[in-house]
Formats: sequence, C-alpha cells, structure tokens
Amino acid sequence: MQATLRHGDETVTLLSYGCATCDWRVPLGGARVPVVLGHDDPTGYLTNAPHLGIIAGRVANRTARARFTLDGRRYDLDANEPPHHLHGGQSGTGHRNWQFDPDGGHGLRASCRIDHLEDGYPGAVAITALIRLGVDGLTYDLTARPDRPSPVNLAQHNYYNLMGGGAIWDHSARIAAHDHTPTDAQMIPTGHIEPVAGTRYDLTQTRSFATADRMRQGTDVNLVLDPDRDSAPAAEVTAPNGLHLRLWTDQPGMQLYTGGGLPGAPAQGLRPFGGFCLEPQGFPDALNQPGFPSIICTPDQPYRQTTRIQIGP
Repeated sequence: MQATLRHGDETVTLLSYGCATCDWRVPLGGARVPVVLGHDDPTGYLTNAPHLGIIAGRVANRTARARFTLDGRRYDLDANEPPHHLHGGQSGTGHRNWQFDPDGGHGLRASCRIDHLEDGYPGAVAITALIRLGVDGLTYDLTARPDRPSPVNLAQHNYYNLMGGGAIWDHSARIAAHDHTPTDAQMIPTGHIEPVAGTRYDLTQTRSFATADRMRQGTDVNLVLDPDRDSAPAAEVTAPNGLHLRLWTDQPGMQLYTGGGLPGAPAQGLRPFGGFCLEPQGFPDALNQPGFPSIICTPDQPYRQTTRIQIGP
C-alpha cells in the first residue's frame, strides 16, 4: 500500500512495507526535486539490502555477536550480518507490512506489532509512527510500548540527495557532534567515546563531504550529538542547487553514512555515494556496552522519538 502526504507543491510518498519513505519531492525554481533515494520497482523493498527509507528496528544498527543479556538471561538474535545482528533482523520493522491509517489532512498513522521472541527479542511490542508533512517539514513521531522490559531503538533510514541525482560529495554539512563511538573492523563499537577532531567525522564546522573525506573512503559512524544544542538543528546540509536540509531530533546519536556501499543499479538511480543517511538513534551495540545510554524500555517507560526534517531553498 502507498500513501502520499501533501503540503503545497511538496509531496512525500510512503510504502506500507517497511514504512518506507520511498519518494520526497521538493519544489525548486518551477521543478520538483526528488530528494530521497527509492526503488523504482516497489518489489525492490522486499529485499532492500541498502534499507532505503525504512524505519529500522526493533533495535537499529548492530548488536555484537547477535546476543545480549537482560536480567540475567541471554537472548540470541538473528545473525543476519554474520556473526552480528543488524537493524532488527530478517523480521524487523523494515521487513514488515505496516498498517496505514489517515491522521488528518497531512498526516499518516502507521503501526506494526512484533511478538515475544521474534528474532530472539523478549516481549511483544506495539510500534506506532505518526508521520506528518506541513509548514515545519516532515515529522516522524515514533512510539513503541513493550509488554515487559525489552530493548527498543528505532531509526528512520532515508538516503538523501538534495541534487536529485549524482554523487553527494559537493553537499556541505554541519552536524552538532563533537564526539563519536569508534568501531572495530566489523563496525562494532569499542565502547569508547572519542572526539571527532582530526577525523573525517568532524563536521562541527560546515564543510563538504569531499573536504571532510579527502581520500573518499566513505563514512559510516555513530556521532554523539551535543546534548546542549537546545533548539538548534542537529544537522544541516546544503547542496549547490540551493536546497538546504535541517534535521532536529531528541535522540542521543546519529549514524552518518555517505553511501559507499550502495549498489550500482542504474535503473533505480542507485550508485556508490549517491545518497547520505542521517539516522537518529540510540548508540549501536548499546545492549553490550554498559557505558552507553540504555535502550531498555518498559510498559511504564515506553520508547519515544521525534525527528523533524525541513528541506527547502
């Protein structure tokens, strides 16, 4: 099922499978620029190795060795990125057909349920996404209520390209993050939090992705968002055509991915470094890193996330 949200000449189209944002058109100079990547053929979302546009969960990002311990009991997860677990496994939220219901003229309420021990997680959890498009931009209000203590960490996984195509190296970004969580060679956090200064992850001052990553190695890192950013955007990105993205979120981290692993699929407009992700989230592998903020939720303390994105001149 597809649903389209409209605000003036701006439109956002969502697909019920994965609750994927599959198209976003922004008016610019008499044209409408497609600013997110999507599969041309909706059946592409059934496999969707790059996770285009989905809401990832119940636990986004990586969990080391596909296991964790909660209240003295070990839980073994789907090792869908052997030997690790990624984005909730093969039955995660990005691989489910969500229920879509209208919510006002510019909004959509999407929902799904994950049962106890699906992909190894304890507890049944009811997940709701209220998605709205308006003068303030596109807002994702995410909630998840488990029936017992259970981990939840959702991440909205759009790939952005404000030029509507081509590589993203000439986009300039500023991200309010002075620290990051370094990883090993398998992208598993070491448990440390280190400054971004002197690394290609340092976007505390505006610079292009090409300037930040002069060797064009690609970036895939969890940035620790500055907690004192108040009402300022967590991230801002500008493209040469004048389109400007601003993102606000209440999450402690944000995965910045510059799309080096995107497949070359010309029919779908996909190519390495053809889109960048800004994924608000809890920290990766938080279930095995006691020094990271907890992602355990309960019936009395359910999961909540609000992320808002504005794109315009």
